[in-house]
Amino acid sequence: MESQNVSFRVAREDLVTAVAWVARNLPTKPTQPVLRAMLITADDEGLELAGYDYDVSTRVRLSAEVSQPGRFAVAGKLLSEITGTLPNKPVDVRLDGAKALVSCGSSRFELPLIPLDDYPPLPKLPAGTGSINAKLFTEAVSQVASAAGKDDSLPMLTGVSMEISGNQINLAATDRFRLALRTFEWESNEADLNAKLLIPAKTLLDNARTLDTGLNDPIDIAVGTGDQIGREGLFGVHTENRETTTRLLDADFPNITPLLPKKHTAMASVEIAPLLDAIRRVSLVAERNAQIILQFSEGQVLLTAGGTDAGHAEETLPCAFSGKELTIAFNPGYLKDGLSVIPTARAVFGFTEPSRPAIMIPEPDEYPEADSDGVFDTPETYFTYLLMPVRLPG
Repeated sequence: MESQNVSFRVAREDLVTAVAWVARNLPTKPTQPVLRAMLITADDEGLELAGYDYDVSTRVRLSAEVSQPGRFAVAGKLLSEITGTLPNKPVDVRLDGAKALVSCGSSRFELPLIPLDDYPPLPKLPAGTGSINAKLFTEAVSQVASAAGKDDSLPMLTGVSMEISGNQINLAATDRFRLALRTFEWESNEADLNAKLLIPAKTLLDNARTLDTGLNDPIDIAVGTGDQIGREGLFGVHTENRETTTRLLDADFPNITPLLPKKHTAMASVEIAPLLDAIRRVSLVAERNAQIILQFSEGQVLLTAGGTDAGHAEETLPCAFSGKELTIAFNPGYLKDGLSVIPTARAVFGFTEPSRPAIMIPEPDEYPEADSDGVFDTPETYFTYLLMPVRLPG
């Protein structure tokens, strides 16, 4: 139940940051009006702000001078818009009947309270499973999430697959046209841990980006322990004063292992920044994001796009290339997505045939040598972006 008397003062910057973080996960068009609410609890430890829409829950704690403890709720997105425009002065909040009064400097706002009778109970964070560096988690999730599908009729493709095996995590996502796979180490709370989870990609990416503290502080992953891992159907993340839960997808992620080529008939190494610029320029004449054609030969790659109606563009870039000359076409958007999340200065491509998927990986420490048949092994790598080519006419 909400309280009749609540009163507190809080630093404007702290309030803006906390309110914005909770509000971004609130539904724009809630299935129930009460789900637009942001719960505000004032107690001896300061403030807790929370939101929940049955799929995602968020909680954040911040310091405040609490005169009258209690609990109430107001429209979260409106509160976020208001606090973002306030002057840089302390913010005073108190209840007056069925309204919350927000004062800051000479600004005054009255917000109607949202009754909490029908508000669902917030889920509890599952037991802690392990921890990971915040920057590493953000980088890894960002690398794979863009490859996830957006078609809700295929829920198994809208998620990021997380396979945990002891101190190693494999993240993977695919929309059938491209696939991203990232492997990294973390601090597991159990040495013999094994789990497979499927997390909504959009929510996971939002969480990863907003939980990045900018420091090397660890964040805690909470999905349970022992044989209870994933049983609660929640993926929980906790860092310092923030925690969030996301409902896992109840679907089976496809087996991607057979899709990853282990051998290649040609390899190429290209500097990423000039390649991205060239793709942007050349694809300007590609009608409706049609294909961009890459012709690889010794020492160079020629990019071409366009047709009779939209014009024609081409550009040549230096390229380290080994193998038989190759012409292959890609969707320029998918190609840019992959190149944009490779952290090295150069990207290495592995090809088999123009009609078969190609891989892009970060530049390895050692380049593979071709065997007697002119075939290359895939280099050891922590990140792989697999891209289906566009079939060329003729």
